[in-house]
Amino acid sequence: MHRFFVENVISADKTVSITGEDVNHIASVLRLRVGDDIVVSDGSSREYDCRITAIDIQNEIVTANIIDINDNNSELPADIYLFQGYPKGDKFELIVQKCVELGVHAVIPVMMDRTIVKLEEKKKDKKVQRLRSISEAAAKQSRRGIIPEVIDVMTMKQAVAYAGSNMDYVIFPYELAEGMDNSRKMIYEICDAVTKGISESGDDISKKKIGIFIGPEGGFAESEAEALQGIGAYTISLGHRILRTETAGLMVLSVIGFLLDRD
Repeated sequence: MHRFFVENVISADKTVSITGEDVNHIASVLRLRVGDDIVVSDGSSREYDCRITAIDIQNEIVTANIIDINDNNSELPADIYLFQGYPKGDKFELIVQKCVELGVHAVIPVMMDRTIVKLEEKKKDKKVQRLRSISEAAAKQSRRGIIPEVIDVMTMKQAVAYAGSNMDYVIFPYELAEGMDNSRKMIYEICDAVTKGISESGDDISKKKIGIFIGPEGGFAESEAEALQGIGAYTISLGHRILRTETAGLMVLSVIGFLLDRD
């Protein structure tokens, strides 16, 4: 079934309303009609099996009856933030799409020393809005319980400060990192701590935050690596092959997601 997100679901009368751009998508693109079934997510841990009862294109509202309420189990037991060095071309769109499919919680574009792209201030908002629409579409396709946020563009200094204040763990692949055995040990330690914390608390209230820093095409400058090490980041190796910037984050997220994903 087709999936849609709403900010608030008021189920006292067992109905839900969908507004905005999704209304035209439902009526004109998907050609859904009264009586068709859809899934609505409230952006957290719940999703609603619904049946459309009215489509008002003029007032941009679709109303549906709630048939069943279920817990969404598609989210990882840790919130993973990808701090992505801004890549050239349209690579960022692919990064956002695939990271959302893999379970990322938020993506943060970061302008680093070796970033090739020079974003004009007036174009930053437009770029971020485009990435947010891609995140929403990927979240619907992959049956996520949330729409992962694309946060406004940061400088490296801002990103390091944000990670140091908000992340429980920070990881960054670096070409000068020690061998794979040490890297595996670090990843396992982080994932073990996350799963242990969830099992002890019995819920997701104490969710840990994991930050992953990925450099742009030219990699990290030495000063940037030192800044990350200064906030206690785990420096890891991704092996003997050189990965593109659009591949490195996906690899780290895949490994962590595989180790953390619950039954």
